[in-house]
Amino acid sequence: MSKEGNQELNLVWTRRFITAAIVQGAIVVGLTVFIILGEISILKPGISRVIASGGAGTWFTLGYIMYLVVGVIGVAVSALFYLYIERVIKKQYKDHSGARIVAWIHLILMNVGTTFAMGMLMLAGYAGGAAMLPTSVGGLGLDAGQAHEILSPFVEPIAIAILVLIFGVICGGIGFLIVNRKKNNLHTHY
Repeated sequence: MSKEGNQELNLVWTRRFITAAIVQGAIVVGLTVFIILGEISILKPGISRVIASGGAGTWFTLGYIMYLVVGVIGVAVSALFYLYIERVIKKQYKDHSGARIVAWIHLILMNVGTTFAMGMLMLAGYAGGAAMLPTSVGGLGLDAGQAHEILSPFVEPIAIAILVLIFGVICGGIGFLIVNRKKNNLHTHY
């Protein structure tokens, strides 16, 4: 096998994280299309009203933006770390079972934690924000205290999902450290 072909085979974790970033990006595109089409016909009140009204609706905005930042950009940036390890310093996760385990944990928990945390933020924000809108536009006319009753059941599950996400990222860092500390058998000349 050629040297170039061998290098391509060694980018396993880079490819996995790039694939995850593409999947997360596709989810955001689908969500955005749903929001736009929902604004036209399906969702009453529309998400634009929920966002514009502030209050509980800011949970929706935060969830959407954080999904983009952590779920798409954060996962893609993680792929760059794996690219650095696998291509630049030429170290492999396949050479250390502990590093492979924490890399899998990083991949799975970062993506699952992000999807659940940000999804719940968006759902709670829409439900709470919509409930605070006047009845004339499809809301329930609730005050902030009443809307809080809609939001409060989401607080702990969102916190747990964020902790899952953080644990995944920490595992990724541990894997980087494990692999980076391993002596490289390749003689690299710069």
